[in-house]
Amino acid sequence: MNLFVLQQSEFQQRHIGPNEEETAEMLQTIALDSIDQLIDLTVPKNIRLDESLDVAGPVSESEYLNELKKIASQNKIFKSFIGQGYYPTIVPNVILRNVFENPGWYTQYTPYQAEIAQGRLESLLNFQTMVSDLTALPIANASLLDEGTAAAEAMIMLFNHKNKDHNKLTAPKFFVDENSFAQTKDILITRATPFEIELVFGNYKQAILDESFFGAFVQYPNSNGFIADYRQFIADAHLVNALVVMGADILALTLLTAPGEMGADVAIGSTQRLGVPMGFGGPHAAYFATKDEFKRNIPGRIIGVSVDAQGNRCLRMALQTREQHIRREKATSNICTAQALLANMSALYAVYHGPVGLKQIAKRTSLLAKSLSDKLEQAGFKNENQFFFDTIQLKIEKIQAVKELAEKNEMNFYYGNGFINISLDETTTQRDVLEILYIFTSLKNEDAAVMEFDEEALLENIPSSLTRTSPYLSHPVFNSHHSESEMMRYLKQLENKDLSLNSSMISLGSCTMKLNAVTELIPVSWPEFSAIHPFAPKNQWKGYKQIITELEQWLSNITGFAATSLQPNSGAQGEYAGLLVIKAYHADKKEPQRNVMLIPISAHGTNPASAVMAGFQVVVTKCDDAGNIDIADLKSNAEKHKDKLAGLMVTYPSTHGVFEEGIKEICQIIHQNGGLVYMDGANMNAQVGLTSPGKIDADVCHLNLHKTFAIPHGGGGPGMGPICVNEKLAPYLPGHTSQNNPAKAIKAVSAAPFGSASILLISYAYIKMLGAKGLKKSTEFAILNANYMKARLQQEYKILYSGANNTCAHEFIVDLRPFKQSAGIEAEDVAKRLMDYNFHAPTLSFPVAGTIMIEPTESEDKAELDRFCDALLCIRAEIKEIEEGKADKLNNVLKNAPHTAFVICADEWNNPYSRSKAAFPLPYVKANKFWPAVSRVNNTQGDRNLVCTCEPLSAYMEEGS
Repeated sequence: MNLFVLQQSEFQQRHIGPNEEETAEMLQTIALDSIDQLIDLTVPKNIRLDESLDVAGPVSESEYLNELKKIASQNKIFKSFIGQGYYPTIVPNVILRNVFENPGWYTQYTPYQAEIAQGRLESLLNFQTMVSDLTALPIANASLLDEGTAAAEAMIMLFNHKNKDHNKLTAPKFFVDENSFAQTKDILITRATPFEIELVFGNYKQAILDESFFGAFVQYPNSNGFIADYRQFIADAHLVNALVVMGADILALTLLTAPGEMGADVAIGSTQRLGVPMGFGGPHAAYFATKDEFKRNIPGRIIGVSVDAQGNRCLRMALQTREQHIRREKATSNICTAQALLANMSALYAVYHGPVGLKQIAKRTSLLAKSLSDKLEQAGFKNENQFFFDTIQLKIEKIQAVKELAEKNEMNFYYGNGFINISLDETTTQRDVLEILYIFTSLKNEDAAVMEFDEEALLENIPSSLTRTSPYLSHPVFNSHHSESEMMRYLKQLENKDLSLNSSMISLGSCTMKLNAVTELIPVSWPEFSAIHPFAPKNQWKGYKQIITELEQWLSNITGFAATSLQPNSGAQGEYAGLLVIKAYHADKKEPQRNVMLIPISAHGTNPASAVMAGFQVVVTKCDDAGNIDIADLKSNAEKHKDKLAGLMVTYPSTHGVFEEGIKEICQIIHQNGGLVYMDGANMNAQVGLTSPGKIDADVCHLNLHKTFAIPHGGGGPGMGPICVNEKLAPYLPGHTSQNNPAKAIKAVSAAPFGSASILLISYAYIKMLGAKGLKKSTEFAILNANYMKARLQQEYKILYSGANNTCAHEFIVDLRPFKQSAGIEAEDVAKRLMDYNFHAPTLSFPVAGTIMIEPTESEDKAELDRFCDALLCIRAEIKEIEEGKADKLNNVLKNAPHTAFVICADEWNNPYSRSKAAFPLPYVKANKFWPAVSRVNNTQGDRNLVCTCEPLSAYMEEGS
């Protein structure tokens, strides 16, 4: 091969695991001659692509970074004083290097396997504790996608709480204070519409609530920076049985009376300004805190305290039975992921600074704002806010003159209709304040006054009646790690408790845990991308514009569609957005009665949950014995509901890991009956370059950029779920209050116009460095790796579901149900035993209970695939020992798994098997042992006695005594 061509495709060689020799061996194992032959047997011919993908690349890693630097230079880094929920912040370098840029933190999945996730579970518990303390509300979750969607989740939670079967609400109303963030108001409209909730906008002081209102939303401080005292409003709302949500600035709460102390029922907000870059909109972790009575209704993940099999304290995800993957169409939220990595960063920021440090940052910010306000008033510019934390508002006629002068000095303010807001932050310096003052005094041809910054001055801008007096962050974890050495070691201690991709493969089916290459991730930290405000003027983000435009085009081409929206912040949010687009299309065609959504029984739980959220009636369709959609049943349901049929949600390849032969017929049936087809893109890693949603005749799909397109999972977020649509649906893609939107665009689904824009760089890099051939080859190797593992394992395990030619797509299901009868072994026992072999379990009991679903991805080489197969085959031999009576049914290596170092090294050993068999079952384990931090977690105990904040020190003392 030409050496220069070889250089261009170097990333493909780094990204794809098997080399040529290994590929030949794997093909021999599956008794095929070539990958082409495998693909021909696996992917139906009538949906194969005829042409290669129309995308850029391939380019080498160094060439890509050089090109990206040029694009990045088109972004202008101005000092941002825009505010509106997004603020410049200082990311402590110890957190930047050891967490944000560390694969030991960003490559894990959601911590379903708690025993090998205690590090980030502890950090997320710290996050919940931080939120609970600062809001003075007892229950907090482990983060949501952004502030706007958190507000919407709160509204719907209160609606569902009030809208009980025995007491249905008629004409429900929800009050929204007019001085809330514009993006939050937009998302509230989006979420309220399918539930027929009437939003009433107005000034909270003039609001007259009655029994028809189930709730209200207020911003604290409000969007103009004013600190309002909402106590009387909240009390009045409670008198008519309305509940109140407060959107609160997390940093301001170190100085202000907490929402819980004011009587609020829910507090939501963003933790972005606690050490997470703006990133042109994200990713950032939203917080959600509420009263104890809502603990079984709160959306998202909750980390709780429990005990392990040895009686030791441990952590786990609590109350999972309320979530979408269990409750499906009865779920009250479709939240499937969170923003775990960013929540961890914010929690660790609080750990690093502690309560004293956070308060100092808040006081410094507020002092600068007060000093600026005083000097501007002396210069004749009145601050409209009597009370404020960090934002001043000036009503001024010469707005354009201020804007031109500010931009000349590389500053951005927030410009409203007849007013200017200036929001200060942690990064603001005394020099910045002087330069702002200079801009305004220049309008009057005056010299800027000499300024003195009196650190001892009282913060008269904060009302004494709302000055916080209650303590917060008193737990030792927030008062112990304030030097860099202490912090570095604490971070390493947490990291060592978690199994990530830098330990071994994570073969979670339907999750696509592929390589997150360093070259893809490095630019996310560049200030040209991380320091841009999402509402900055368009001429300041031309680099982002180029990347967004090109990525939208590439994703449209890859999916065979006409247009793409990058706004949704997760796959579940992409589902929701796509369904709203379908709803808008039918309404525009004067067929609003089309509200029936067909969903196969095998679908992921987010599908029915999203459909209900979007206002659809879910009708479940059957699957046949082979796991395929029962076409006869589908046709029957489609014809039965043809006048009301909105569409079908279908995953392709199916959730069973098979390319269904009848997919085009399935889509045709829906279209013939007036519906549209929504394709869930969870399994897109088996399609790219071989087929496409457009080729199978779907109308809309979402993509999981954190699966197929290499964004890391972050231990439970961030994610991105853009939607791609055909030409007839393009006019309805989500708009945003900060952009010029098409007339038919649905309202925003995310707080920022392009979602978590900074991590779009990762998928942009992935596509550009692989190019069309590399993308296709990645798909082919994902399918090869799965079929190779299937061939090795099917000698000892029953494999559920295969395609017409006995092949699978990129994943397959291993049936463990027979072992319950033969040996008393459950699927969970196998999952826990895999930890002793240094592996994270595959997806457990989805889509079939009592099974594991394995997805190796293209990034794993043959040696790693073999280690995993060897582990499962060895476990099968261990099960056989129980079946043959050679091992005890209750006291064996599987039932007691995982085995911790504490257990192995204990003075007493009363098990009928050796310590070496427990901890070092295969030779490779001895070379690089990963020790689970705790023994098997007691899930029931944790739910019965819910504790979701850091316990007092006495709890640890009792445990150790």
